[in-house]
Amino acid sequence: MSIEINLNGKVALITGASQGIGAQMARTFHRAGATVVLNHPDKGSTRGDADALATQLNAIRPHSALVVAADVSDEAAVQTMMTAVHEQVGGIDFLINNAAIIRDRTLAKMSSAEWQDVIDVNLSGVFHCCKFGLAIMRDGGAIISLGSIAAIQGFYGQANYAAAKAGVQAMMRVVSREAARRAIRANSIAPGVIDTAMAATIPAPVRAGMLKEIPLGRFGATEDIAHVALFLCSPLAAYVSGQTIEVNGGWRG
Repeated sequence: MSIEINLNGKVALITGASQGIGAQMARTFHRAGATVVLNHPDKGSTRGDADALATQLNAIRPHSALVVAADVSDEAAVQTMMTAVHEQVGGIDFLINNAAIIRDRTLAKMSSAEWQDVIDVNLSGVFHCCKFGLAIMRDGGAIISLGSIAAIQGFYGQANYAAAKAGVQAMMRVVSREAARRAIRANSIAPGVIDTAMAATIPAPVRAGMLKEIPLGRFGATEDIAHVALFLCSPLAAYVSGQTIEVNGGWRG
């Protein structure tokens, strides 16, 4: 007897969904039957990328993907986004907090702006989306927030990023308690090094050193993260909450 994850009738809002892990999350949840809401910050190519992805998904299943713009670091913009999503699709069942930026630099050279920019998007952005997302989330839903192996390993030059991601993982433990009365589960996923445009900015010698630390002998694929998120939002994970799931190929440091 086979086991199938069927999210027909469910709505998933994914932040930073125009590329990388976020875009793969959207494809995966859509393939499982969910309607997907693709958030982007309307910077650079993000609008065009999100629109193109929505067009692809709607060609497969009409009216199953929509695009919303909001910089998650902007509290008012997130509140407006959640109101618009509620009006368009009647609420959400899953919130995937994926949006993130990096501004790597050693502590001695890191500017206050570089520190604050990362905290604003990677940590405060999750707070804003949880605060206003819970207001439109149906009971029995789930929140997934992206932490990072950086929060555990403390990579050189990532004081801002590591601190933000550690905060996200701690925040999900709090949210799991506060939302439990509504049967809403909250978990974080801590990816290792995933082959994305962001990871491509890591210098080649550093990437080679990282690869040697991974027992499975490869960097992760975006599908590796999306599949874990799908599991955590499915009935198969009905008793999983307040956890950080490390998806890193066995890298323990």
